[in-house]
Amino acid sequence: MDNLISLVNKIQRACTALGDHGEASALPTLWDSLPAIAVVGGQSSGKSSVLESVVGKDFLPRGSGIVTRRPLVLQLHKSDEGTREYAEFLHLPRKRFTDFAAVRKEIQDETDRETGRTKQISSVPIHLSIFSPNVVNLTLVDLPGLTKVAVEGQPESIVQDIENMVRSYIEKPNCIILAISPANQDLATSDAIKISREVDPTGERTLGVLTKIDLMDKGTNAVDILEGKSYRLKFPWVGVVNRSQADINKNVDMIAARRREREYFASTPEYRHLAHRMGSEHLAKMLSKHLETVIKSRIPGIQSLISKTIVELETELSRLGRPIAADAGGKLYSIMEICRLFDQNFREHLDGVRSGGDKVYNVFDNQLPAALKRLQFDRQLSMENIKKLITEADGYQPHLIAPEQGYRRLIESTLVTIRGPAEAAVDAVHSILKDLVHKAISETPELKQYPGLRVEVGNAAIESLDRMRDQSKKAALQLVDMECCYLTVEFFRKLPQDVEKGGNPTQSIFDRYHETYLRRIGTTVLSYVNMVCATLRHSIPKSIVYCQVREAKRSLLDFFYTELGKLEQKRLSALLNEDPAVMERRSALAKRLELYRSAQAEIDTVAWSK
Repeated sequence: MDNLISLVNKIQRACTALGDHGEASALPTLWDSLPAIAVVGGQSSGKSSVLESVVGKDFLPRGSGIVTRRPLVLQLHKSDEGTREYAEFLHLPRKRFTDFAAVRKEIQDETDRETGRTKQISSVPIHLSIFSPNVVNLTLVDLPGLTKVAVEGQPESIVQDIENMVRSYIEKPNCIILAISPANQDLATSDAIKISREVDPTGERTLGVLTKIDLMDKGTNAVDILEGKSYRLKFPWVGVVNRSQADINKNVDMIAARRREREYFASTPEYRHLAHRMGSEHLAKMLSKHLETVIKSRIPGIQSLISKTIVELETELSRLGRPIAADAGGKLYSIMEICRLFDQNFREHLDGVRSGGDKVYNVFDNQLPAALKRLQFDRQLSMENIKKLITEADGYQPHLIAPEQGYRRLIESTLVTIRGPAEAAVDAVHSILKDLVHKAISETPELKQYPGLRVEVGNAAIESLDRMRDQSKKAALQLVDMECCYLTVEFFRKLPQDVEKGGNPTQSIFDRYHETYLRRIGTTVLSYVNMVCATLRHSIPKSIVYCQVREAKRSLLDFFYTELGKLEQKRLSALLNEDPAVMERRSALAKRLELYRSAQAEIDTVAWSK
């Protein structure tokens, strides 16, 4: 039992140190899933005295009015017999308090540091751990006392503020409510019972404690309450007799106070039959045993929450990326690895694993053919232009059989218009490749992690694509120029000659410039140009793929890698500069993941040993 509660105490302390608790969050956390006991009662109900009796030490601030102005998370750790008692505050982790009067002062001082020297309250808890061989393993949360009226120096809202704070703790399903009520007041007016009933109407989570039994009017007793007749809870009521103010003033120690408490219940006729389950010592043991039972019943739910949270934390850490090595070699390796992932994503787009590569084929299959089809040869092959070019090509000697030079000039002037669609196809593929670079960057989480590297990689990739575009454009235009500078002779040899068609070779040269003759020349040239267009429709895409797509897949970042090897460590570090918020987030998640994995291992061990 002690091991189980001690484990929960340990996890709660670790959760608190990491800020993994739910006081200010609506999200379920490991802290919320761990059972704890919240001490609830009205002002002057005897809450502080009950806690001190359970601990066996006089360590809480005292006074009139509202004394507890911040929640006090009190963790009791049972140490080995003979060891010295001491206390530790979470906000002073390296300081041990062996003087419990100093503990009381530090609680007061820490409260004042948060609220000022006023009667204001704060929901920020103080965390105190007490290690002693005389305590049971237990976690208690002492909450500010409920009140009905604001006193001088307090805002009118303090009544509701305290109630809201108390409610935020006790409405959690894993919270055990220790409701403190004074026996010398009507139970129907008990603040603790009233608020407990609202959040736990069946009394499944409520443990009732009756204080100030020894201060009841003569002729009255609390037997009906303690026996559950006046107000029944699922668990039996426990009566306690705390030290009086006179005892406190006389510094009566807890051992003597507990002995007098036992004697009171054993010697008072009305309570003698209940004496075995009355008193502070019984209350501490009962709370510890009850807490153990609740913890055992919650273990499956705790395990489920831990497993789910571990998966979420691992996913988030994976999204944030790994921390970078400190040495230059490690940084260079990290950059190269990130670039490799980016390059892989880029190639996957081209290879069809990811979307986008099909747009390149669309340029070849639709855009380029449509652009070639839209070419208008009317101006080049108009009757006037044909006659002009042939006449100019003939010079002072008219052609004898066929106007060969005229044909060449007509074909060249027509083919040169194909340069436009060729360049447009190169630019279209270039634009697609740039879009794929941006997509690959956005799909590489590691580049999001390092804005400086993301910019450099993006710029280097675009610069490489620009060089490839220039080379591709040069190659595509060379294909067009090749067709211009050397004509396919076989095409013209297959054409029928004038004589074979019945033409008269002695016909006047001026008759040869007749419209019918010129139109036949234009038709021949157009047929040849169409043949060349059909050839270029297939050869231009091959050139583009070779010069741009293939090269982008093979050497997109080669120049960047060359320059990277020349950089000094300072420049490498600049590339891997990370948003400080991301670094802080990763560190916090890593610590939290370590906590949850440790908790999982220890809780699993306890669960298997049951």
